[in-house]
Amino acid sequence: MTRLSASLPAVTQFFGPGQARCPDLEVLLTDGRGGFSLGSLAGVPTRCYSALNLSQRPPVQRYAHVVSPLEILSTSCGEATLHALELAPNVFEGQVQALLAGATLRDLLPEREQLWRGARVRRRSCMPQGADSVVYLYDVQADEPVTLTLGGYFVDRDMHSVHASAPALSLSCSGHEAVIEGQRQTRVRLHAPGAGIEVLTPAPFPQRIYYRHDAARGEAESELTLGAELWRVRLPEGGGQVALVFSSGPAPGVPDPWAAYMAEATRRRTLAEQAWAATGVRDDLVATLAVAADAYLAQRSAPAGVTVIAGYPWFADWGRDAMIALTGLTLVTGRYAEARELLGTFLATLRRGLIPNNFHENGSGAGYNTVDGALWLVVALERYVQASGDLDFARQSLPQVRELLSWHVRGTDHGICMDPIDGLLLAGKPGVQLTWMDVKIEGWVVTPRHGKPVEIQALWLAALGAESRLSERLGEMPEFAAQFQQAQKNFGAFWTGTAFADTVSADGVPDLSTRPNVALALALPDTPATPAQLQAAAGLVRRELLTPLGLHTLSPLDARYRGNYGGTQVQRDAAYHQGTVWPWPLASYVDLLLSGGNITGARDALRGLQGHVWEAGLGHVSEVFNGLRLTPGGCPFQAWSVAELLRAHVKVARAERQPAG
Repeated sequence: MTRLSASLPAVTQFFGPGQARCPDLEVLLTDGRGGFSLGSLAGVPTRCYSALNLSQRPPVQRYAHVVSPLEILSTSCGEATLHALELAPNVFEGQVQALLAGATLRDLLPEREQLWRGARVRRRSCMPQGADSVVYLYDVQADEPVTLTLGGYFVDRDMHSVHASAPALSLSCSGHEAVIEGQRQTRVRLHAPGAGIEVLTPAPFPQRIYYRHDAARGEAESELTLGAELWRVRLPEGGGQVALVFSSGPAPGVPDPWAAYMAEATRRRTLAEQAWAATGVRDDLVATLAVAADAYLAQRSAPAGVTVIAGYPWFADWGRDAMIALTGLTLVTGRYAEARELLGTFLATLRRGLIPNNFHENGSGAGYNTVDGALWLVVALERYVQASGDLDFARQSLPQVRELLSWHVRGTDHGICMDPIDGLLLAGKPGVQLTWMDVKIEGWVVTPRHGKPVEIQALWLAALGAESRLSERLGEMPEFAAQFQQAQKNFGAFWTGTAFADTVSADGVPDLSTRPNVALALALPDTPATPAQLQAAAGLVRRELLTPLGLHTLSPLDARYRGNYGGTQVQRDAAYHQGTVWPWPLASYVDLLLSGGNITGARDALRGLQGHVWEAGLGHVSEVFNGLRLTPGGCPFQAWSVAELLRAHVKVARAERQPAG
C-alpha cells in the first residue's frame, strides 16, 4: 500500500454539513474513455446515471454497473448506515445526511466526512484513467475497534434506462474479490491491510431507489437495484484504511488504490499548473476549470483519437461542441498535443465537406446534420496553429480544409452550398435542423433557420479567411480569396442601419428575431461591422438577452418566447432555443464588449457564471438555465459551457492587466 503525503497543493473547496446534504450539488469523476461516476456531494444517487457507467466501445456504448456502495459502520454503541438512498421525494434510507461533518473538493476530487459515536470516517474517491474502475478510500479514526460492512447496489443495463424489476444477477464472493454476473460482469475488490476480514455469503435483496433529477425531467423516476453485503472489515483501536474498487469484467484492475488516488491527484494538480503557465492567469477559477475541462477529453476507439464528450451524463461526442470547446479545453489550458489529436480525429471523419454532428451512443455510426461543425473546425484549426506555431500540422491539414471549402462552394448535403449570387452560404431544407439551434420534435423543427443564418455566414467568412491566412503563412497561394471577398462584400444584407437579421431566407427576406447569434457572428475575426453597428448589437443583446448566467435564446419581448425550461422532454425541447438561457454564447458577448474596450462590462457579465461554478455540477458549468427562474437545467456538466467561461475569463483577466491607455 502506498500512503498519501499529508497534503497536496490543490484548489480546495469546503462545504459545511448543510451544503454537503444538498442532493442538487453533484460531483463528476471520469476515466478518459467515456466512463464516469456521478452522484451528489454526499454520495446520494440522484439520476439513473449515478455511481459507475463504463464504455464498451470508448467513448460510447456505456453501461451502468453500480448505483452506490453499501457502507455500514458498527461500534460498541450500535450501527450506522453511512450511505444514503432516496426512496421517495425527501425520504432517505441511511444516515449519511445526519452524520455529515462536511465535504471537500480538492482539485474536484471529492471527500466526504462523517462522525458517529466518536468514530470519524472520511471517504475519498477517484476514477483512475483508463482503468474502467471507480475507487473508494475509507480512512477510519476510532478510539475502539469498529467494523465496516461493505458491499454495493448493483445494476446491469444501458446507462440511459432503468430496471423495472430487480436485475437478474448472480453474486459470488471469495477472499478479497466479488463477482457480479449478468449480461456484463462487475468485479469488486477489497483492500484492507492489517484488518480482519469476514467474507460474507451474498444474500442479495431488491432495493428501490428514487432519482430526483430524472423525476424533474419527466423521465422514469425510480428503479429496482440489487443490494448485497459482501465483507465485514474489523479495524483495531485507532482505526485504519480500507479501499473498495468497482470495475467492469475485462478491466485491468487497480492493484494499489492508494497509489492510483495519488496519481490522479497529482495529474489534476499538473493540469492546473499547466493552465496557469499557459495563460499567465494564476487564480483558482483557471485551475478549477482546467481540471473540469479534462473531464470532457476522451479517447475514441474508432476513429481513434481524442474526442470531446459534449456533456454529462447523457451526451456522447458531438462535432460542433468539440470544435467550439476546443479553444477553452485545450489551447487555453496549454494542451496542444490533445488539440492536434482532437482536430485529427474530426478531420478523419470528413464526408463531403462535413464532420459528424454527433456520434451515436450505441456505436452504430454518426449523423452529419450540421452546417456549422466543419466551419468551426477550420476556425479551431487556425486558432491551434496561432497558439502552437505548428506549421507542419497546418501544411498537413490545409488540403483537407480546401476540400471542405470546395464542397461548400459547389454544394453538399442538406442544401448546404454557396449562393453564387452573393457568395454567402445557404443551408437547410424542410425537416432538417442544421445550426446549433437544432431541436427536432417528431418532425417539427422548432427553429429551422433555413437560408442564411447570421452566425453561419460569419463562420463561412472565418473559414475562408483562415484558408487565406494559413496559405500565406505557408508560402502558398490562397485558393478561395475571391469567394472570401465576395462574401464579405455582401454580408451587409444582415444590416438595416444598426438593426440586424438573425437569418435571411433564400429569397432575401430577413428574420429580425433577437437571438444571441449576432454576438457569435460579431465575435468572429472576419465579420464586417462598423463601430456603430457593434455598439448597437451589444446594446440590444444587453437589453433583451443578457442575464446573470448567459443569454436568452430568444428575446422575452418576442411573442414566441418560452421562458420555462422544464417538464417533459417535449416541453423542454420546445423551449430549448425559444428563450432558455445558454451560458456558452455569453463568451462571445464578452468578446464583443472587449472589442469596444468595455473591460468592466465584460467582467461584470461573467460574475454570475463564476459563482455558478459551485452551485450545481461542482466545478463545472451547466448546459442551460430556466429562462424565468435562472435555475440550472440540462446537463449539469457541459463541455462548451466550461470551455467558453474559461476562455472568456482568461481574456478578460489579461485585458484587466493591460496598462490604461
